[in-house]
Amino acid sequence: MDTALDHAGEPPSRPAGHRGEAAFLLDASRQLAGSLHVRRIVLNALRLAVPVLGDRAVLALFDGRGVTLSACDTDGAPLPPVLVPRLAEDSALGRIRRAGRPELLHVVPGAGSADGFAGLLPDAGLRASMAGPGPAEVLGVGLTARGSTAGALIAVRGEGQGFTRADLALAEEFARHAAVTLDAARLYEERRHVATTLQASLRPPELPSVPGVRVAARYRTGQERLDIGGDFYDVHGGPGDISVVVGDVCGKGVEAAVLTGKARQTIKTAARFDRSPAAILAALNDVLYADRSDRFVTVACARLRPAPDGAGTLATIAVAGHPPPLVLRRDGTVEEPELAGTLAGVLPDLRYEEAAVLLEPGDAMLLYTDGVYEAHGRDGLFGQDRLRALLPGYAGASPETLCEIVEQRVMEHLDGRGHDDIALLAVRCGE
Repeated sequence: MDTALDHAGEPPSRPAGHRGEAAFLLDASRQLAGSLHVRRIVLNALRLAVPVLGDRAVLALFDGRGVTLSACDTDGAPLPPVLVPRLAEDSALGRIRRAGRPELLHVVPGAGSADGFAGLLPDAGLRASMAGPGPAEVLGVGLTARGSTAGALIAVRGEGQGFTRADLALAEEFARHAAVTLDAARLYEERRHVATTLQASLRPPELPSVPGVRVAARYRTGQERLDIGGDFYDVHGGPGDISVVVGDVCGKGVEAAVLTGKARQTIKTAARFDRSPAAILAALNDVLYADRSDRFVTVACARLRPAPDGAGTLATIAVAGHPPPLVLRRDGTVEEPELAGTLAGVLPDLRYEEAAVLLEPGDAMLLYTDGVYEAHGRDGLFGQDRLRALLPGYAGASPETLCEIVEQRVMEHLDGRGHDDIALLAVRCGE
């Protein structure tokens, strides 16, 4: 590194004295912190750097073995980012990436230097737009946060406007502010990408068309910013033999969603080998218990097949720590199978009982999670008695209507209060 840091004189547009520098850094910090968008922060940093830190500026962000270079033209308009796929390790910019220490180059057009202008700006087109008509001083300082150098700020000044030690200190402090903000923005974008990917993989599925029955579902997450959560539903199988599942995993948010994905996949895989609801729940329990986790899952699972005499649908049901489905007969009678089972994931070698229910044409079956009956409103919990009392008025209704009215009444009961995840799945015999 050139040690020529003792040049005198500063342009009047640059901050003079400690107070001017402090005001510049405070304003820069506020402006940089106003966004969590990486590209916007880069452009803000470039506009703030000119003319205080240099007549022209470039911001380099390291990307694997390469580097992406961003700059603005003389009018402050952003230039398209330039990607250099491979950065020479022995170049000035490579040394900044490796060691994080500043680099200062004195560049004379046509004369070359220890590294040449290319040492800090490894793109010919960008060098041409950044170079002035005469000699220049080029300073590169690392963008370091959390012990890692993610890039560099490169400032260019013309002849006679070299960088003093005070200039170097100001540039390094400005780069530190920019690095911290960029690091936060990158972390935010990475987490947002993870959340988006997770949401796409765990979002409740579209329901298939099932001959002989009509299926509908509703889902409402307890966290407004996510459309995933700890409750789930699923329908799988083929014509004449399908499984419908509703479940609730311990916890909320992303952690619960991860367990949701595992539970759904385990249930679907187990059903390929044995469609018995009791066997499916036993397999789920074995898988979750083997993890030695403190989390558990409650599930209601029903297998739907044509009745032996062809009149209606036979539902074989098993539950693991979950309320049995409610059966709404076409005459308005509400029934609940007498069925219980231990929640999955807490004890080894569990076996589950099954109950058989015949659904005749016009009958419906509602599977639901605790977000329904544990919804807490002004007059207490919504409760299962209130749910049972609601259903008779909708005997013979479509499963879509059944799910919609239950969700609507629960939300009215909450009256704006927070709630747990809610999952509803209704099956009506006869299309």
